[in-house]
Amino acid sequence: MSTNGAREVEKTLDRISKLPDAVLIQILSLLPTKDAVASCVLSKRWRYLCNSIDNFHFDGCSYYNNVENFVFLVDHVLSHCTCSKIKKFQLILPYNSEWNFDLSISRWMNFAVERKVEDVVLCLCDDNFTFELPISICTCSSLITLDWSCCAIDKESVIQWKSLKSLKLNYVFIDNDDLAKILSGCPALETLELSLFEGFRRLEITSSNLKRLSLGSYWWFYGRADEHLEIIAPYLQHLEISGDLDYLKCKLVNVSSLVTATLTFNITCITEIEGFADEDGCSDYHQGFRNLVLDYLQKLSYATELTIGRWFAEVVFMLRLEGVSLPKLRCKCLTLEMYVTKNNLYGAASLLQNSPLLETLNIPLRARAFNDFRCQLELRYLDKGHDIDLQSWISSFGFPNLKNVKIISSSGVCFKDHFKQGFDKLLKLSECLLKNATVLEKFVISKSIKCEICSINCVSTSLSQMAEKLLGCPRSSTNCMIIY
Repeated sequence: MSTNGAREVEKTLDRISKLPDAVLIQILSLLPTKDAVASCVLSKRWRYLCNSIDNFHFDGCSYYNNVENFVFLVDHVLSHCTCSKIKKFQLILPYNSEWNFDLSISRWMNFAVERKVEDVVLCLCDDNFTFELPISICTCSSLITLDWSCCAIDKESVIQWKSLKSLKLNYVFIDNDDLAKILSGCPALETLELSLFEGFRRLEITSSNLKRLSLGSYWWFYGRADEHLEIIAPYLQHLEISGDLDYLKCKLVNVSSLVTATLTFNITCITEIEGFADEDGCSDYHQGFRNLVLDYLQKLSYATELTIGRWFAEVVFMLRLEGVSLPKLRCKCLTLEMYVTKNNLYGAASLLQNSPLLETLNIPLRARAFNDFRCQLELRYLDKGHDIDLQSWISSFGFPNLKNVKIISSSGVCFKDHFKQGFDKLLKLSECLLKNATVLEKFVISKSIKCEICSINCVSTSLSQMAEKLLGCPRSSTNCMIIY
């Protein structure tokens, strides 16, 4: 660095050093703790400021071969800490199969609990191993949020989190008793997020405070296909079920207070199980799919905001092919989160038909999933859509309340090879909306950035052509604007 450059850095540091100690401590608390410690050597005045930080972020993922250094860093920082209350304690442990962290974790968590920690994040860099949640944290009355991964609960532990409002469990195996114990020990809990979970088959939420539940991906270790999880949550207002559930079917027993629901999950056909050769033997299994989706529509008929994914929309299409009458939905905002194919759009059109109160429709375009397994039975069902005219599918139905439509293209994914399969159907659907939505105000088609895979703007080219065609399409609303 040149002499002038060094002087500029020195001037900058000098200006920062003139800030009050409380401001400097707040700035240091926002940094990863390793960087905060290193920053304190820049100035004599800063030397002891790091001891007063109340936000700790220890990331051990880069310490794979230097676990001792990571343990020393955490011990050193905590031994010099002078703050009386910790706002956040984030601990990401380095994976090393030869290192036992139990004593260290217990020591560090005891430290955080003694200083009335409010927010804790605790996880391993590797998800193939688990560790027990320290006993001290299980009765921490100051906890407001807890996010743990790869942790287990000692059967003898008592859970008492009287102030906890948000709980996230990732890569976790807990049985029905464990889950019931957790919920009973969190009377103030408002949000529960479970991702990559396994073990329990009944989720009963009796607290009127818990309003938001998120289930994301099933951690399928063992057991049999066609597993069921019952959800009883009469006070729940917001539900999200996403990711790959493998063979787990989440059954909604009581969700009578739901306002919003996001259903973007996938369930795997039994024929994907290794060694299962009878591809026509899954008929009853798929009938279970259809019964499940029909039950969801009935249970969610009073929700005002819905987000529907590809798998769900395709099963809706199968229900319509079977001549099943779908329940009317009171949905006012509908998001169809899927990649565009004709079968997705037939299911989407069926949902639109049964949403007479709909005011806002969002269609985020997604790339096709790489693991997009279809058994022979599913393919035969979906092939029946080849000869169906999408316009006739919904042309007899109006959209008396629809005011806003937005088609959103994703960035960083390539649509070149498969987007064209459903593009004509998307155009037909858009034409129907313009023709039948009497109070439509805005029809927005968003642009995407240049594709990083095929090196052309593969989606925007198609969307631009669609926008041009829609400009000349008849509209029943005189106030409608098409925005691209």
